[in-house]
Amino acid sequence: MTQHLTVARVAEGLGVAWATANDAVLAEGRRVLIDDPSRFDGVTTLGVDEHVWRHTRRGDKYVTVIIDLTAVRAGTGPARLLDTVEGRSKQVFKTWLADRPKAWRDRVEVVAMDGFSGFKTATAEELPEAVPVMDPFHVVRLTGDALDRCRRRVQQDLHEHRGRATDPLYRARRTGADLLTARQRQRLTALFAGDDHVEVEATWSIYQKMITAYRDVDWARGKAAMTALIASLRSGVPAVLVELRRLGRTLTQRAADVLAAGILSVCR
Repeated sequence: MTQHLTVARVAEGLGVAWATANDAVLAEGRRVLIDDPSRFDGVTTLGVDEHVWRHTRRGDKYVTVIIDLTAVRAGTGPARLLDTVEGRSKQVFKTWLADRPKAWRDRVEVVAMDGFSGFKTATAEELPEAVPVMDPFHVVRLTGDALDRCRRRVQQDLHEHRGRATDPLYRARRTGADLLTARQRQRLTALFAGDDHVEVEATWSIYQKMITAYRDVDWARGKAAMTALIASLRSGVPAVLVELRRLGRTLTQRAADVLAAGILSVCR
């Protein structure tokens, strides 16, 4: 009953200080998770990501999170936390991998990651036979970030302030086109009717094409659509679309990793 309670609620229920309850929670977590010698068994698919865990100026605010995605890839269960390591760098992940037995490293087939090149370099050096995959969540987020930057830039140029919830451009958000209501479609049609918002429309269109490619139940078809999309961003993008040009450079550099997403059943 207490597994979903905050430390404060546990302390209140037991009538002890917060620090006492927290020490007990940490000790039990270490016993169940960290000290479990079997937690690395059967891992063939890794996920690595960064997480902001300290919102202060002192110390490293990032931790590197390593996840077991074996069950996700097989479609048999959820992801499982393996470890968290303070810091975010190539060396942090490389050291963590190097600390694992060689037999364990040799069994890892796939490593899913975000766009941070340090994770890919560490993977190549310590797991040379593993396939690096830029996971769909982070690829879509990169494209969504490009859309947000474009919207803010155009908003600033037109109205000399950043977007507000009441601004028409603010409504050009990240909802998939197939999930829009009739009213939302009408708003977008009206928004894109004039020339003032053509840059946002172009970026929004790329975002929608990417979502459509990942949602395709036939990954061969989705992969072909993604290949064509990356090719379209590689050249011919007008200079004014600075966000798409930047996105195109990133996706071109990581094209092989992006197009390897079919290995992960989560993207199908």
